Amino acid sequence: MLSQISKRLLSQQLVRSARAVMGARAFAVGPHQAHEDGEVEKGSAYDKKGTHLRGAPLYLDMQATTPLDPRVLDVMLPFLTDQFGNPHSRTHLYGWESEEAVEKAREEVASLVGAHPKEIIFTSGATESNNLALKGVAGFYGQNGKRRHMITTQTEHKCVLDSCRYLQQKGWDITYLPVAADGSLDPSAVAEAIRPDTALVSVMTVNNEIGVIQPIKEIGSICRSKGVFLHTDAAQAVGKIPVDVNDMNVDLMSISGHKLYGPKGIGALYVRRRPRVRLEAQMSGGGQERGLRSGTVPAPLAVGLGKACALAKEEMAFDTMHVKKLEERLRNGITSRLANVTINGPADVSKRYAGNLNMSFAYVEGESLLMGLKELAVSSGSACTSASLEPSYVLRALGVEDELAHTSIRYGIGRFTTEAEVDRAVEQTVEHVNKLREMSPLWEMVQEGIDIKSIQWAQH
Repeated sequence: MLSQISKRLLSQQLVRSARAVMGARAFAVGPHQAHEDGEVEKGSAYDKKGTHLRGAPLYLDMQATTPLDPRVLDVMLPFLTDQFGNPHSRTHLYGWESEEAVEKAREEVASLVGAHPKEIIFTSGATESNNLALKGVAGFYGQNGKRRHMITTQTEHKCVLDSCRYLQQKGWDITYLPVAADGSLDPSAVAEAIRPDTALVSVMTVNNEIGVIQPIKEIGSICRSKGVFLHTDAAQAVGKIPVDVNDMNVDLMSISGHKLYGPKGIGALYVRRRPRVRLEAQMSGGGQERGLRSGTVPAPLAVGLGKACALAKEEMAFDTMHVKKLEERLRNGITSRLANVTINGPADVSKRYAGNLNMSFAYVEGESLLMGLKELAVSSGSACTSASLEPSYVLRALGVEDELAHTSIRYGIGRFTTEAEVDRAVEQTVEHVNKLREMSPLWEMVQEGIDIKSIQWAQH
């Protein structure tokens, strides 16, 4: 049963969705209502970042973060109020009950990915997990100077790439493997790049910008046969597609709570026990989490992550069916009404997580399109690099031209997304793309049959 607070949270999510899809007449928020002519009373609109909104936009940015499942909040609440003990306090009831809850959560996380509970280390999120994995391996296995090489891809999350650059400054040699036009990595490229001094290969399971699913199992088999550890950033995969660390031959795996309808500020790192992976701790302190991650484990957040993992395991089949259905509705709705639309990443949804649909719209100005879609909460790429005006480095690695990369929109579909929201997103996208193309001289030339790429533009 849901608590009253959780019921209110779920109700608010449903109301926001309904208001967003019904248009301006329903955009009034708070105590104020819309007039009969559709105008909204003062105080009922949002003015944020120089943008005027009549109400909350549709949320289609599930790769950036997911809403907290009300059932997750339900199990967290007692540990935010009455059961507030430190899980590391071993001398009284408050500590015992918190410790018991944290260990149950550890079991739930482990169960989702096929691991042993003792192989799960709680962290603050996938960024910390990635840093601990890469820098921890480097710190332990690089001490004797025999292992000073790592392999990753050009399309990894920024925290992995920045960790690799940090290690390069410390004398490590890093190989950045290119990917195919659909973002996939050829396992044979990994085999060819492995050297006698290679310590670790790090490849993301599901890419956060284009959703491509990498062949981790094949890569893991190659690494295992050559005595090299495999780390995967699975923040966008765990809870969304089946993941089994043993079947995939993974040695280290990063997990994020807020990517699977859990709370922010909590994540985990899977660390294989047999064959054992040794890490150098990156944080000094009380030696919690098997000495790998000092600091008090936040019991409410850990409990929330555990519940989110349990729900994901229980409902994955339904969630997958729901997301695939909505992705097809969104993709077909846009491509059937707009020409010159490119799907970034695999067009075959079996090779891509369906909840991640990244599309580029030729002959429109990217920033204008994003601003025009202010009724939709979508993004043009990773939330961690969205402040940059540069085209996505992931799309550049795929060979996408800068002009097209600038027009990319990433639609994120999830557990609570509705058909009405998808239909509204189709209408908004088609409307604004057509409006911008009508103002584009390039689009007019294309309509006249002129090959834009063959034109030699004069320099002034």
